[in-house]
Amino acid sequence: MPQIAETAIATVPSPARGVAPVSAPVRLRIPVIGVDASVGTVTTNRDGALEPPASDTAVGWWPKSPSPGMLGAAVIVGHLDSRTGPAVFAGLSMLTPGDSMSIQRADGSTAVFRIRHLVVFTKSDFPTAEVYGHTANAQLRLITCGGAYDRVAQTYLGNLVVFADLVSTGSVP
Repeated sequence: MPQIAETAIATVPSPARGVAPVSAPVRLRIPVIGVDASVGTVTTNRDGALEPPASDTAVGWWPKSPSPGMLGAAVIVGHLDSRTGPAVFAGLSMLTPGDSMSIQRADGSTAVFRIRHLVVFTKSDFPTAEVYGHTANAQLRLITCGGAYDRVAQTYLGNLVVFADLVSTGSVP
């Protein structure tokens, strides 16, 4: 996962009008690609890069980012694949602008997001401020591996980032 410059980290602000209060995400659903995954938390390593989730079937929320639905860019990461095959975010590149996804939150509410765009950034040119920085509204970033695969180093040379905007919050039906 890409490194995070401390100056680019979105601080967790107080809830603003039209956005949800603080509540941890517990489930991510992206129906169009069949994702229905539990959400844990992730941390950064010594180099300041986000550590991916331990499981290939779960995703991880970075709790130093806002909770999904709050003002700012919430960050959720997941694996693209594993040694045994496709992982939770295997279909992420198939998403298109306008597709929607939902995040069930610990308080029982659901935050619904609409995809604005997807971009593959090389790790060497990763725009930390654009991905992790402050935003004027509630947004979501989904991040996984992407780009070319280096078979010698056994790593992807980039990251796929999905940019999405909050469209609604409400109670779980």
